[in-house]
Amino acid sequence: MSDTPKGLKKGLTNYGDQGFSLFLRKAFIKGAGYTDDALDRPVIGITNTGSSYNPCHGNMPQLLEAVKRGIMLAGGLPMDFPTISVHESFSAPTSMYLRNLMSMDTEELVRAQPMDAVVLIGGCDKTVPAQLMGAASAGIPAIQLITGSMLTGSHRSERVGACTDCRRYWGKYRADEIDDQEIADVNNQLVASVGTCSVMGTASTMACVAEALGMTVPGGASPPAVTADRIRVAEQTGAQAVELARKGLTIDKILTPAAFENALRVLLAIGGSTNGIVHLTAIAGRMGIDIDLAGLDRLGRETPVLLDLKPSGQHYMEDFHHAGGMATLLRELKPLLRLEALTVTGRTLGEEIERAGEGFKQDVVRPFDRPIYPQGGLAVLRGNLAPGGAIIKQSAADPKLMEHEGRAVVFENSADLAARIDGDDLDVTADDILVLKNIGPKGAPGMPEAGYIPIPRKLARAGVKDIVRVSDGRMSGTAFGTIVLHVTPEAAVGGPLAHVRNGDRIRLSVKQREIALLVSDEELAKRAAENPVVEPTAERGYRKLFLQTVTQADQGVDFDFLRAVKTTGKAPEDR
Repeated sequence: MSDTPKGLKKGLTNYGDQGFSLFLRKAFIKGAGYTDDALDRPVIGITNTGSSYNPCHGNMPQLLEAVKRGIMLAGGLPMDFPTISVHESFSAPTSMYLRNLMSMDTEELVRAQPMDAVVLIGGCDKTVPAQLMGAASAGIPAIQLITGSMLTGSHRSERVGACTDCRRYWGKYRADEIDDQEIADVNNQLVASVGTCSVMGTASTMACVAEALGMTVPGGASPPAVTADRIRVAEQTGAQAVELARKGLTIDKILTPAAFENALRVLLAIGGSTNGIVHLTAIAGRMGIDIDLAGLDRLGRETPVLLDLKPSGQHYMEDFHHAGGMATLLRELKPLLRLEALTVTGRTLGEEIERAGEGFKQDVVRPFDRPIYPQGGLAVLRGNLAPGGAIIKQSAADPKLMEHEGRAVVFENSADLAARIDGDDLDVTADDILVLKNIGPKGAPGMPEAGYIPIPRKLARAGVKDIVRVSDGRMSGTAFGTIVLHVTPEAAVGGPLAHVRNGDRIRLSVKQREIALLVSDEELAKRAAENPVVEPTAERGYRKLFLQTVTQADQGVDFDFLRAVKTTGKAPEDR
């Protein structure tokens, strides 16, 4: 029998007398009406991320009730507690700026408060990675519950959903193809219920990735937020959390190199958000596992996009759920997966695929011989413009632009972009390459989703729908276009991107996995000497901590002091 403290005896407050510490703790909790019998059960913490500023988590009351029911039916004691809640559209300068803070909040509250396991309830883009990062560092048994996607709406008989359709209609509005009344009308229909974006944006990507990692109950990724299926998943999650506590199945047994390799396969096969790479890198870094970008690209060459969801395809998350969800996708991907990876059920991924049965006829997940795109959704680019790598979502790009050389039209920062992008006097053609600097981890700060640079208005009015764009920032997983992102090192720390000038020639070759600035090393060195980069700083507060410690995209944009002390492996592993 283990002598490790459990339940309310865990992590006693230090008063110099442990007996008194427990006595005092029980006295206060009994003030809430608990009996000794209740307090002797496994204690399961539940992160309550409900917030009026977070409509993606608008079903939190129902989820909490169902999780608590599952915990109590399984003989545990549920204890919910509030943490930071971060919403993509309500966070300035960007939700990514606050992801690491949410991870610290989650880690320290899980560590500080007595619990034998924790249920992590998250949905909006940065909440799920923040919770998995924090739980990975805290090290106790943990299970993820996704809030679920929103329902789709209808605009003039056309089915619409956030947020690929948000961008599509806004593009029409900028090009004067629709008027003020229509953009107002569609605004009422794009988000038809609470829940996360209904396409394969970052939220849906992280939901699928969490299940691929083995961190959710089977089927946990796809049920929409307002369905009975989602509530049943919540109840099952609560019950499974009690089992995790009883078995002592800690998170390090789940988040292994094999699990991360499976997650990378799924990320590629779903046409997932480019943000998924940054988040997986950060989560893995907390476990001492490096994500190998060269290995990721190798996986991408042999893993086709199979999921027919916007922006790479046509369907929405509720369609994916009706098609069997992740079980259908995993069944098709089975020959490529590490089936020995353990999941929170205590069974392997291979065993869970077998338990899911043979499936049924559907048209959302394609077979291998009829993929949406023949390679993985993401490709890793390198070259003298991005020595540390860059990412392109090739499945959502224009095939005609993926082998392209053009003239650089440079914007020094977001303010410069806003001031000039819509000017009729902007010197730009459809063959040029738009370059936006200083929107990386330190440059913005927080690496905003400004990499989805709008089509210059004069080109949009002329009918141009895509143009090559390059930046050190990110873009939403709901976005589309021939867009090179995460250029590393970023401009703000003196990366080559800082020294690109108007008129320089840039070559993009997705086939060769290259992003090259056609300027000599000598000329770049001269420019760097003439205009040395001064890294951004801050005088106080979280901004100072962020700028002093944030890492580059290839290390997950995490804080350097939060990564594991030792590196113990990598994913994908060498074969």
